[in-house]
Amino acid sequence: MATFLYKLGRSAFRRRRLVALLWVALLALAGAGAASASTATSSSFSIPGTEAQKAFDLLEERFPGVSADGATARVVFKAPAGGKMTDAANKAEVNEAVAALKAGSDQIGSVTDPYTGKAVSKDGGTAYVSVSYKVSSMELTDETREALEKTGDEARDAGLTVEIGGDALQTVPETGAGEIIGVGIAAVVLVITFGSLVAAGLPLLTAIIGVGIGISTITALANVLELGSTTSTLATMIGLAVGIDYALFIVSRYRAELAEGREREDAAGRAVGTAGSAVVFAGLTVVIALVGLAVVNIPMLTKMGFAAAGTVVIAVLIALTLIPALLGFAGNQVLGRKVRKGKPAGEKPNMGTRWARLILRRPVTVLLAGVVGLGAIAIPAASLEMGLPDDGAQPVSTTQRKAYDLLSDGFGPGFNGPLLVVVDGDKSAADRTVKDIKGLDGVVAVTPPNPNKAGDTSMITVIPKDRPSSVETEDLVHSIRSGSGDDVLVTGATAMNIDFSQKMNDALLPYLALVVGLAFLLLMVVFRSVLVPLKAALGFLLSVVAALGAVVAVFQWGWLGSLFGVEQTGPIMSMMPIFMVGVVFGLAMDYEVFLVTRMREAYVHGERPGEAIVTGFRHGARVVTAAAVIMMAVFSGFIGSSEQMVKMIGFGLAIAVLFDAFVVRMAIVPAVLALLGHKAWWLPRWLDRILPNVDVEGEKLRKELADAPEGPDAERQLVRV
Repeated sequence: MATFLYKLGRSAFRRRRLVALLWVALLALAGAGAASASTATSSSFSIPGTEAQKAFDLLEERFPGVSADGATARVVFKAPAGGKMTDAANKAEVNEAVAALKAGSDQIGSVTDPYTGKAVSKDGGTAYVSVSYKVSSMELTDETREALEKTGDEARDAGLTVEIGGDALQTVPETGAGEIIGVGIAAVVLVITFGSLVAAGLPLLTAIIGVGIGISTITALANVLELGSTTSTLATMIGLAVGIDYALFIVSRYRAELAEGREREDAAGRAVGTAGSAVVFAGLTVVIALVGLAVVNIPMLTKMGFAAAGTVVIAVLIALTLIPALLGFAGNQVLGRKVRKGKPAGEKPNMGTRWARLILRRPVTVLLAGVVGLGAIAIPAASLEMGLPDDGAQPVSTTQRKAYDLLSDGFGPGFNGPLLVVVDGDKSAADRTVKDIKGLDGVVAVTPPNPNKAGDTSMITVIPKDRPSSVETEDLVHSIRSGSGDDVLVTGATAMNIDFSQKMNDALLPYLALVVGLAFLLLMVVFRSVLVPLKAALGFLLSVVAALGAVVAVFQWGWLGSLFGVEQTGPIMSMMPIFMVGVVFGLAMDYEVFLVTRMREAYVHGERPGEAIVTGFRHGARVVTAAAVIMMAVFSGFIGSSEQMVKMIGFGLAIAVLFDAFVVRMAIVPAVLALLGHKAWWLPRWLDRILPNVDVEGEKLRKELADAPEGPDAERQLVRV
C-alpha cells in the first residue's frame, strides 16, 4: 500500500493544477446540486419490529384519513390572576383562535375546541387547543408555521398567556457561533504546531472543502433519501474533525521529510506513502464504526451513519490527493519561519520525548493512575437512565418549554405525554380494554374508544400520572402491554421513545462485538501484533465508559450543568451509548494508528522497545496532541446548540476525546507497551503467514527507493532546512 500511495502522492504533487481543479469542480457540482434540490419534506422516524411501529402501521391502514405520524401542536391558554378560561371574554378569544387555526392552512387535519373536548383544567385557569396536521413536522410549510405562531396574538393583547408546544414548531437545530469558535481554536492550534500560516491553513482549507462537498451532497439527496436535519449536523461534526486531523498528519510528515533533505516531490510522495497509509486505516476504522450503526436496524440512524461515513471517505481522499497538490503550490512557505531562514532546529529533546521517558521510568504508577482515574469518572455510568428528550428538555425561554410547564401545572405532568392505545377489534374489545386500563396504577384519565368507520379498530387516549420521560410512565406502558393480548397495541411519542431505548439496549452488545471485532482484525494487520490491538480495544472501552459517566453526571445529575447550558436534567438520549461507541471508537483508533505506527516503524528498524516508544512520541506526540485539541474544539462548538440532543453529543464526544487521547493513548498505552517490552510486537508465525502485509511503516517502500538506481535517493543531497 505504501508504494501505491507514494506514487499517488507524487502524481498529485506533479499534476497539482489538475487535481485542485477537479476538487473545486466537485465542490461546485455538489453546491449546485444542493442549491437546486427541493427542500427535504420528510424525515420519517420508524423503528421496524417494535409494537409502537406496528400500531402506527395499523392506524395508517385502518384510519386512512388520519396521519399517524403527522405533526401535532398544543396551543395553551392561561387566564390572568383571578380569572378563568370559562369567562365569556376569555372563551370568545379562544374561539377566535380556533377559527383562525382552522382557516390558517390547508395542512391542518383537525383542531379540537377545548370547551367541547374537555380540555379545561379543574380550576378553570388553563385550557388548550389540540392541533393535528396531515403531514409530518418537516413537511410543514413556513406559512403553516407562521399561522400557528400567530395564533393567540389577539388573546395575548387581551391579557391571556398563550404558549405553543408540540413538534409542529420543530425546526433545524440552531448551533450558533459554536462551530466558528471551534474552527478558530483549531486554527490557533495549527499555527502554534506548525509555526507557519500556510501550513496551518492547508488542513483548515481542505477540511472545509471536504465538509462542503459532503454537506452539499447530503442536502441534494435529503429529499430523495429522507435525511433528517441531525444527519448534516453529525456529518459536519465528524467531517471537520477528521478532515483537519488527516491533513495535519500528512503535512506534518511532509515537513519531516523535507527536514531530512528530500526534494519536495519525493517528500510529498513519502508523506502520503507513510502517514497516508495510517490515514487510510484510521479512516477505515471510523467508517466501520459509522456504517456499523446499520446493525441497530433503525433507518434514521443507519442513514446518519452512512452520511457521516461518506464525509470521512471524502476527508481521506482529500488528504491523499488534494493535500500533496496544495503542498506543490505552497513551496517553502509550508515550513516555519526559522527553518526558512536557515536556522538549525537543534537537538534539544522535545516535550514528547521527555514525557515518554518519564512514563518509561514509572510505567506501573502511570498505568494505575490512568485506570483508577478513569474508573472513578466512569462510576456515574452505572446510574444511566435512557430516553428521548421532549419539550421538557427545551430551554426555559422557549414557547415549547413554557407550554409544557403550563400543561403540567394545569393538568398534571402526564398531559405532556399521552399514550395512544390501538385496539384491533370490535366495540366490546375496546370497552373491555378501557376498563382494564382504568384499573392500572399511574393512570389519570382514559378517553372513550374512538372507532373507525368499519368498526373493527378503535383508538384510546390514556393520560399517565407522571411526566413522559419518568420511570413510572415507562412502567405503565409495560403494564398495559403485558395485561392485554396481541390485539391491543400502545404507541404515541412516549411509547415510541421507550421502544427506541429498548432497541438501542438490545443492539449495543452485537454492535460493540461487530465494530471492535472488525477493527481488532484491521489493527492486527496494521501492527503485526496481537497484544497491541487488544490493548487498543480495552483502552477505548475504558475511555468511552468514563465519557458516559461524565455525560450522566452533567446531563442526568446536573453536576456543572449551568456551565454547559443544561437547564433541565433528565434521562440520557437513548442513542448516546451506541452512538458514542461508534464515533469515539473510530476517532480513538486514529490516535492509536498515528502514534503507534511510528513506534512500530522504529521497532522494525532495529530500536529496542523502550527506544521505539520514545521515538514514536518524539515524532508523533506533538501532532497527536494538536489533533486531539482540534477535535475537542470542533466538538465543543456544538455544546452551544439550542437542541439538547446536539448539545449532549458535542459534550460527550469532546470529553471522550480528552480521556482517550490524553489519558489512554498518551499515558496508558506507552505504560503498557513499556511493561510488555518485546512481547508487545509478538505475532504467531502461522498468523503472520496468513495476514496480508500492508506495509504501513513503509519498509518495502524504503527498500524499493534505495535499490532504484534512478530513484529519488540516488542523487539526494542533504539541504539545510
